[in-house]
Amino acid sequence: MKIIFAGTPDFAACALEALLGAGHEVCLVLTQPDRACGRGMKLTPSAVKTVALAHHIPVATPVTLSIAKGGAPAEEAHSLIKAQGADVLIVAAYGLIIPQAILDMPAGIGRNRAIKAINIHASLLPRWRGAAPVARAIEAGDPQTGVTLMKMEAGLDTGPMIDTVFTDIEDQDTTASLTERLARIGSELLVKDLERAPELTCTPQPEAGACYASKLLKTEARVDWEASAGLICRRIRAFNPFPSCSSSVRGTAIKFWAAEPVRLERADAAPGTIISLEDGITIAAGIGALRILELQKPGKKRMNWKPFLQSFPLHIGETFK
Repeated sequence: MKIIFAGTPDFAACALEALLGAGHEVCLVLTQPDRACGRGMKLTPSAVKTVALAHHIPVATPVTLSIAKGGAPAEEAHSLIKAQGADVLIVAAYGLIIPQAILDMPAGIGRNRAIKAINIHASLLPRWRGAAPVARAIEAGDPQTGVTLMKMEAGLDTGPMIDTVFTDIEDQDTTASLTERLARIGSELLVKDLERAPELTCTPQPEAGACYASKLLKTEARVDWEASAGLICRRIRAFNPFPSCSSSVRGTAIKFWAAEPVRLERADAAPGTIISLEDGITIAAGIGALRILELQKPGKKRMNWKPFLQSFPLHIGETFK
């Protein structure tokens, strides 16, 4: 099958690798432009571009696909995509809005060739449409999530569903670990469904249960100690690796990477107060308490709580703010 693939991060790169491993012809890859990253701010290609170049696949990195905004470069991207004569466009965490004109360009697969573009979305639609479905599912305490293959249309993750796959959200899952698992099972689902491409059909999304997964912001990183211990722990997992939860003690910002709720018969301490240094750094919350197990000082690596206390001693009664 002749495919145009659009994606950017590791989640998308996993799907691209799976398509290539299954023997599909990926004739063009669309991805975000190289970004400056690391201490040296060196321009670095996306994970998808790295895979594409390793397989000698042509890569395009338009800044926008909107002709109204992008002018001639966007028109050139449209012409390039149309010239491929692809059967289908497959999209995974691309990061750019794709105009309807491009969604309509492939020849199409499925019944009556009605499916021209497929999105690999990391949630069980219609729950968690939008930019950060994995993190928001963890933060909300959802017991399950999954991947939905969806026929793309102009709306934001509102297109009819082709297929889904489920996975439980484990107590220790972070956005990083869960995204990695979803990438794998989503890629397997995509390859399996493309094997029966002529038979594929779509089912409209139900409106009941629809909700939006807003983009993660750095302003969400500060721990709200007035919240319940359970919610704080879920946010620590949901915001790992970004924006990473943090709080300050003695004027030093400390990042929290792993924590667990603690059952207490009573907690007389004010939220944010250290109440125990046994088996972890136990801190009172608005409801209950949580045990911090992995932390990070500015400019240092993540550390287990014991070596952290050796390098940065804390005391019962001190308060995180």
